[in-house]
Amino acid sequence: MDVDAIGDHAEKLKSLRIDEYEDDDDDDDEEEEAVTLGFVENPKNEWSLERQFFPSKAGGVPAWLDPVDIPLGRSSICDICGEPLQFLLQVYAPTKKESAFHRMLFVFMCRSMKCLLRDQHEQWKRHPEKPSRSVKVFRCQLPRFNPFYSSEPPKYDGNYKPSGIGATLCNWCGTWKGDKLCSSCRQVWYCSEKHQVMSWRSGHKFVCQQMKVSSPIGESNKTGATSLESHKVGSKNVWPEFEIIIEHESEYNTDIPEDNDLSNSLISKNKIDDTMNSLMDSFQGDDDKKSWVDFQERIAKALEQVLRYYRDTNAKPIWPVSSGRPSNADIPKCSYCGGPRCHEFQILPQLLYYFGVDNEADSLDWASIVVYACEASCEAGLPYKDEFNVAVRVRHLAQVRQLGEHKSVHRDLNVAFGKWEFSPLDLQNLFPTNEGSAIFSKEMTI
Repeated sequence: MDVDAIGDHAEKLKSLRIDEYEDDDDDDDEEEEAVTLGFVENPKNEWSLERQFFPSKAGGVPAWLDPVDIPLGRSSICDICGEPLQFLLQVYAPTKKESAFHRMLFVFMCRSMKCLLRDQHEQWKRHPEKPSRSVKVFRCQLPRFNPFYSSEPPKYDGNYKPSGIGATLCNWCGTWKGDKLCSSCRQVWYCSEKHQVMSWRSGHKFVCQQMKVSSPIGESNKTGATSLESHKVGSKNVWPEFEIIIEHESEYNTDIPEDNDLSNSLISKNKIDDTMNSLMDSFQGDDDKKSWVDFQERIAKALEQVLRYYRDTNAKPIWPVSSGRPSNADIPKCSYCGGPRCHEFQILPQLLYYFGVDNEADSLDWASIVVYACEASCEAGLPYKDEFNVAVRVRHLAQVRQLGEHKSVHRDLNVAFGKWEFSPLDLQNLFPTNEGSAIFSKEMTI
């Protein structure tokens, strides 16, 4: 995108009223467009996913809303294996509440399938037991007037790098706070000993001495930004980065013909039918079979969707199976205000295809992860507040893993027919020229 185009884009951002995403006149449209779908695309430019643009994104490294007080300690690691969690996605979901003028939900998970399988049992533990989780969700919110961002949309000044200070991030993962300094060059920070070892083995040992010579002894990098070396090395360890773009589900509410074109899937229809029948036979009851059919019919309207968003707190997630579905009583109250949590959004396993996750028996896979957050978006507690999620894996889905040797955009047909669950969220595009970032504006009842 050239300078003139960027400038024009910035002017449109400037005129955007961030606190008024919807007019009262749009109530009828809201009713018809209660579900919004999220899709992933490669970023159209290198700056639209910077934190000052409040992006909704998947993969890469998080664009921390509060760039200083990011989660620390055990919040950043898998409770089961102790390894640092990997960034999955973030959703920008502001509310009309002044303290949540900017509101972001972050999802992290361990890459180990063994940990995710154990997580499914741990997640049902309730106080006084403390569950050990491999999937974690954090909510962060800021008022319109805050120390990090302008109260107006950003202006183009020739530099789209974030302004202001930020925590020094791990040189390897670019995600968590770096509090372990390389004792040799004293220029590079890490979040854990494991990432320090991985970085050393992947190339830092060859440049460490060069960095030591090029910078004064003892002058460590505390700028809050990862170095160029970090970007080149750490990027191999994170999932590919995508923008999240949005479409209203109502645009896909058309009957799907029986001879639906599957040419893009590179999988024969007979192969799919055989796999579906095999999977259906594995379910124990009629309720599970009905849920599976209903789920597949809903997803089939837009096979590339990776997220589903709901506008009101009465919306219900779609479940692939009925067994294992949590009741309202199963969802713990907010840990900070004691109020109820509601489902926020649903992440579908099609995302794993775009991330290039291997289709091996022990590869990461799930049927659904439902994210629940404080309905009132309370202000108490830490800058990044722990929220709740339910991870569900349908038994026997290993049968439905990669069915062909070629890539296909239809992750739900290739890998694991499943889904992630969320709830009452609404999206709009912060970028009026459709650069791709999505805003999820959640209507609240307090």
